[in-house]
Amino acid sequence: MLEPKDLEGTKYVLSKFPATVGREILLQYPTSGMPKIGDYGTNEALMLKLMTYVGVRIDGRDEPLMLTTRQLVDNHIKDAETLMRIEWAMMSYNFAFFTNGKLSGILERAGSQAVTLIQKILTDLSRVSSEKGTA
Repeated sequence: MLEPKDLEGTKYVLSKFPATVGREILLQYPTSGMPKIGDYGTNEALMLKLMTYVGVRIDGRDEPLMLTTRQLVDNHIKDAETLMRIEWAMMSYNFAFFTNGKLSGILERAGSQAVTLIQKILTDLSRVSSEKGTA
């Protein structure tokens, strides 16, 4: 485990990703989970990869048990909400711009630009559909 850190108030232990794994997760994880745009299969595979860097403390064991398989994840995480909280904690721990529930300024600007673009497209479509002679 790279820089293990207990997830406060839980039995889970977070760790840092190796550089190449962190890059893969950072570049694919957010977009692969977006409805109607992303790819659930890719997102699920990345979630399982992310979870291999999470351990769970078990009585009688010196080291945390790493959640390296789907079965271990399902056996040691009680529900989807807890799983998603752990995923978010891992993203926050590994990437500073996810801390405090805020995305980086770059992602915020991209979202703002997307809204502006969508508004322009809708305005243009509305104008075109209301012109004389259009069906």
